[in-house]
Amino acid sequence: MTIPGQPSPAPAQAGPLLKVEGLVKHFPITKGLLRRQVGAVQAVDGLDFAVHPGETLGVVGESGCGKSTMGRLITRLLEPTAGRVEFEGRDISHLGVAGMRPLRRDVQMIFQDPYSSLNPRHTVGTIVGAPFRLQGIAPDGGVKKEVQRLLELVGLNPEHYNRYPHEFSGGQRQRIGIARALALKPRLVVADEPVSALDVSIQAQVVNLLDDLQDELGLTYVIIAHDLSVIRHVSDRIAVMYLGKIVELTDRTSLYRSPRHPYTKALLSAVPVPDPKRRAKRGRILLTGDVPSPISPPAGCRFHTRCWKATEVCTLQEPPLTALRTGHQVACHHPEPEAGPEATAPAEVPPTQ
Repeated sequence: MTIPGQPSPAPAQAGPLLKVEGLVKHFPITKGLLRRQVGAVQAVDGLDFAVHPGETLGVVGESGCGKSTMGRLITRLLEPTAGRVEFEGRDISHLGVAGMRPLRRDVQMIFQDPYSSLNPRHTVGTIVGAPFRLQGIAPDGGVKKEVQRLLELVGLNPEHYNRYPHEFSGGQRQRIGIARALALKPRLVVADEPVSALDVSIQAQVVNLLDDLQDELGLTYVIIAHDLSVIRHVSDRIAVMYLGKIVELTDRTSLYRSPRHPYTKALLSAVPVPDPKRRAKRGRILLTGDVPSPISPPAGCRFHTRCWKATEVCTLQEPPLTALRTGHQVACHHPEPEAGPEATAPAEVPPTQ
């Protein structure tokens, strides 16, 4: 389908499709009648990463680590406090509504909750066709025909065009949200916990759908999740976030075979392993205490209050995200040793359709 007014897809490029430098988002805390600022929630505090065309970057971390805020920043649903977001080499950090309108065709988002992200008063046809109306685009054959094609693309019955969201299950609603995100043939799709609100039996189907759509449409993904098994199946590279910062960034195989940051190692130790012998051999790392408040994060390394390897330097100096010899990017003064070639990653159960 050719969308009028939209430029032809750019040729393959060596540079990243998305580049983030020093990204910061602080939410002010105000008090009193004069709404005087007395502090700030440091949701995202200095992120640096890049996403190349056709790849999938997975972002994992505990609830409250800032990963969803990061997703809204790179899609410009939120205004960054500081830092720079580039899309295809163009700085979009502070573009206004008019400047972002043409870019919305190339950058779309799939939201976490399929129950609240769809307007219950609108039909599926109206919901999925909304991007065409907002952008003033008339697809070949008309909006209805294109919407029905999109519904069929995501595995729904195109004859359900006039149904309402409450007539669908959770997995079907999420497919409607995916169809809406793909309407304008975006280059980059940010999926914020796309399967966390779904039944376990449905999660694998949606994960496989996203994978198939990437192969068919040449999409680039940033997938945010807290489920390490979901991230493992769909990601080429994985970024681990803790309290507003990236603590480890590397390719999928290296992360699961040889995690170098203590926090990543603790996360992987919590992944269920069906084999009792392997489970006993690997052991479980139990972190003490709670995640510190993002209003007043600890000095130095933000993980030092829960880390079993913390020393005095961890409480005084913040470790930069630096590349190790193996290519791992780790923000730690005392990274874990590299696992030998005989090391095996946690057991995985492949999703089934």
